[in-house]
Amino acid sequence: MIELVRARYDDPVHASALIDLLDHYAREPAGGGAPLSDFARRKLIGELAARPFIFSVLAFDGATPVGLVNAIEGFSTFACAPLVNVHDVVVLQSHRGRGIAAQLFAGVEAIARERGACKLTLEVLSGNRAARALYEKLGFDDYRLDPAMGRAQFMQKWLD
Repeated sequence: MIELVRARYDDPVHASALIDLLDHYAREPAGGGAPLSDFARRKLIGELAARPFIFSVLAFDGATPVGLVNAIEGFSTFACAPLVNVHDVVVLQSHRGRGIAAQLFAGVEAIARERGACKLTLEVLSGNRAARALYEKLGFDDYRLDPAMGRAQFMQKWLD
């Protein structure tokens, strides 16, 4: 049976689960194909804990951590309300296809509603068809305002 918990960053079991699951994701092609850096492993939990607008939901199969979502509260100026960006979604390969990601999203949505959020947002790589299919099944769609203006595209610029 899968148990969902809101991660407590000061709990060593939760902290270890978060780092291990995020590292699992980072090593996959959709996560960049490289392990978490030693810097991220050392600093991430403290940095997450220092930011009250970030929260994480963990999924456990018994004592085994099998899923994670990291979420970051932002703000919609048009709606004048908080929004929650789903930043990382991880389910161990051994546990995929069991509905764990959908359960994680339900947990995130409940917390977002508690925070008065108007919507959930996320980014997905265009080649990650399985993730995209799941997100669409859960009710996500491309962001657009006026169809004539097209769909929004996620872009980035690294800073030194």
